[in-house]
Amino acid sequence: MPRKYVIHTKEVPNRFKAISRSGVIAWEEGCLKCAVCVKTQCVYHVYEHRSLDPRQMIDSIDNECMNCLRCVQSCPKQLIHKAINPEYKSLGDDYWTPDIISRLWYQAETGKIPVSGAGYPGPFSGPNFDSMWTDMSEIVRPTRDGIHGREYISTAVDLGTKKDHLDFKGMELVEESAPAVVAAPLPILLRVPAFGAFEQETIKGWARAASRLGTFLALPAEMNPGEAEAPQSCLIPIVSLPQAQSGQGNGHSLLVEILWSEHWRKAFERMSKSHPGALICVRVPFLKGAEERVLSVAKNGASIIHLEADFHGRSQQDETLLVRDGIRSAHLALVQEGIRDEVTLLASGGIAMAEHVAKAIICGADAVFIDFPILIALECRMCLRCKEGLSCPVEINTAPASWVASRVVNLVGAFHNQLLEVMGAMGIRDARRLRGEVGRSMFFDELDEAAFGQMGYLKEGYELE
Repeated sequence: MPRKYVIHTKEVPNRFKAISRSGVIAWEEGCLKCAVCVKTQCVYHVYEHRSLDPRQMIDSIDNECMNCLRCVQSCPKQLIHKAINPEYKSLGDDYWTPDIISRLWYQAETGKIPVSGAGYPGPFSGPNFDSMWTDMSEIVRPTRDGIHGREYISTAVDLGTKKDHLDFKGMELVEESAPAVVAAPLPILLRVPAFGAFEQETIKGWARAASRLGTFLALPAEMNPGEAEAPQSCLIPIVSLPQAQSGQGNGHSLLVEILWSEHWRKAFERMSKSHPGALICVRVPFLKGAEERVLSVAKNGASIIHLEADFHGRSQQDETLLVRDGIRSAHLALVQEGIRDEVTLLASGGIAMAEHVAKAIICGADAVFIDFPILIALECRMCLRCKEGLSCPVEINTAPASWVASRVVNLVGAFHNQLLEVMGAMGIRDARRLRGEVGRSMFFDELDEAAFGQMGYLKEGYELE
């Protein structure tokens, strides 16, 4: 049994004051000047430490307040109130919600699982992964010493082709029949986001984080910081069709990704010759009929296929098509052809939380790429100012590589712990066993149809009472 994989985290402070969910409004007009003001009775002493950050114009009390509401309830004149911060509500968009962004900030800062202690106040169901639940029936008998105790839960995955049989010549294994795989200790790969106010120093930090985690970072070949700045074995250069035809790439890489096109086969053969020791991954965009393209690519020799949705987890062509369903369709197409175990299916787009990793694997992916979470880990607010050529409000481009690497390690460490929690509660001890295990999950659409699908259905011979 391999040594237990543990990600060691440590607190990495923010460079800027985080935007808090709520703020304290304390009116001075009408104050009764009580002998003992409720502000002096704050057990966290936030009023005593109160100050204003002149750079961001943020009141320190908004971040230090623990929302016990003692001052709000005790003020005889009711002059102290708590209100939702309008700047917090403006973070992100409908998919990358303020709640998701603030939770990613917390995980990147502390490396801990975000637990509110007040239950789940969110909606019962929602779009994409939010309409899917995992069956945690095994949680009725949790281990006494937790997820890092004596019970071994493996999150390792294999990337590459796994043959359905081995060929021997006498007592020796025929080399062509040996499986060509690259092992990763967790089913999470990093990828440079499609946009963001990052510079070469940021990419160095992401590469160092990938090296420390034992995983990989996918990035355009022209963004490679060089062998002197980042370990090349953990990088996945993304090569365009012209670059592939000229044999560009990185000779030290274990994995190389090429983009799907009508002529992808030529690029695949060219990169296989110029990088004989690397596994070639083909990125297929999530469009209508993507499962047919995935099947075609698999039949033509690709061992790793990357299904890419947009950063909202939807099809790049039709917003009604969700990445959850795309992964499921591609997985089932490979299963029906009997070649599922010979291909590694990667997925990306809309992976915003740790639970999305487990749910994507349940739908049929072997592993996932996370891109914008590693950008949000650097305090990104998803304001999209960088797309318009405007300056970044948190100056991500000036962040040192060491700080970037530590923040990403913390984030992935929190993701890893949550994946262990989910797998332990489901009674699954191997991430490879989780792939396609829809029998241990529940889908809202199916439950809704089973419970209410027959309502209003009329059949001849039956009377309505």
